[in-house]
Amino acid sequence: MSVSAATGESPEIESRAQLVEWFESGCKPKRDWAIGTEHEKFAFTREDLRPIPYEGERGVKALLTALAERFDWDPILENGKVIALSKDKCSVSLEPGGQIELSGAPLKNIHQTCGEVHQHLHEIREVCAGLDIDMLGVGHNPKWARDDIPWMPKGRYDIMRNYMPKVGTLGLDMMLRTSTIQVNLDFDSESDMAHKFRTSLALQPVATALFAASPFVDGKPSGYLSSRSHVWTDTDPDRCGMLPFVFEDSFGFERYVEYMLDVPMYFVYRDGKYIDASGKSFRDFMAGKLDVLPGERPTMNDWSDHMTTAFPEVRLKKFLEMRGADGGPWRRICALPALWVGLLYDSASLDAAWELVKELSVAEREALRNDVPRLGMQTPFKNGTVQDLAKDVLAIAKQGLKNRAKLDGYGDDESHFLESLEDVAESGRTLADEFLDLYETRWEGSVDPVFREYAY
Repeated sequence: MSVSAATGESPEIESRAQLVEWFESGCKPKRDWAIGTEHEKFAFTREDLRPIPYEGERGVKALLTALAERFDWDPILENGKVIALSKDKCSVSLEPGGQIELSGAPLKNIHQTCGEVHQHLHEIREVCAGLDIDMLGVGHNPKWARDDIPWMPKGRYDIMRNYMPKVGTLGLDMMLRTSTIQVNLDFDSESDMAHKFRTSLALQPVATALFAASPFVDGKPSGYLSSRSHVWTDTDPDRCGMLPFVFEDSFGFERYVEYMLDVPMYFVYRDGKYIDASGKSFRDFMAGKLDVLPGERPTMNDWSDHMTTAFPEVRLKKFLEMRGADGGPWRRICALPALWVGLLYDSASLDAAWELVKELSVAEREALRNDVPRLGMQTPFKNGTVQDLAKDVLAIAKQGLKNRAKLDGYGDDESHFLESLEDVAESGRTLADEFLDLYETRWEGSVDPVFREYAY
């Protein structure tokens, strides 16, 4: 197998079998399954609520530099600019509009996850206090227009910025004005991956409903409870959505490879720079016919990079990534992994969750995904609503967490992390509904109080 000089030790791709093997290498025995939680939040200045720029005394660069110096993070640079931090298998990174993301370490239980979140938010608060800024966890920036958001200095974002308007009307909003909570979970085999993928993809709208926390755009109600989720419906049809092929009996790693080969490229990374390959074909690249790198063939690093450029509701890499939830308060950051671990990491719960949705048609799954951002818990489902489905889903997840029996120092299992979601399912009222009520009453038609009352 040849090695590309352009990317060091990364082997050149010589066959499609290598791409399948890349996914297969993610299979882990159950004893090694981990939980990786990611969450994003908006940074803003306290006096005028504006998103912070990259440069300046109270900019993103100053924030990252202070975190590194005060809490021993290692800076990661691009073209001499700090664009991320790393420490102990964690990273702090930047989304295009300056959203600050923690990509957590692979942990064994939700108690550890919540401890990691608590430590991160403690560090953020300590540093933000000295800069007179705060952070907000919701799904969509509630106040500021797209043109008010400063862009971060990352090469891949420049390429995406130019490409997005060619394929959808809301891609730049996705980049600049949305934030999310995600969890990455493992599988032990191709069949286990497929079972988890189908179940979590069909149920992703339930997570969207439970976590809906973005009813405002441009300082007023948008007509959606999850404006973030709505944005994804018109970002890029080639790389987003509900992936009907996942529900076919023949689905497996090879079929996902075929899907990714048809997802248009964004870039190729060479010698510290991003080469614009937006809209071009990875199949052509494999044949040595990529016009921006004539005669050159991709490496496995290129394939790994390409995996990060698809944005379906559930994404497969060497793990499964749950992508349906809005950003939210810190309890929700712990609740999101609890929901999916309870459903997917206990075999009885996984089977029970699949039973809830296995008979849904492609049209019914699409309707759920498209209606939930607007209707939330009141979205019609069979003879009831998503609220009814959410109650069943949470009962299954709760039992799955109890079956895991991962106890903290007080003897409590992980199931209590679902309590904030159980409140939503019982009442039928999301955080977005609460925001709208406050907007109409105590907030007197202003979204400004959300920044102050719900900051971390």
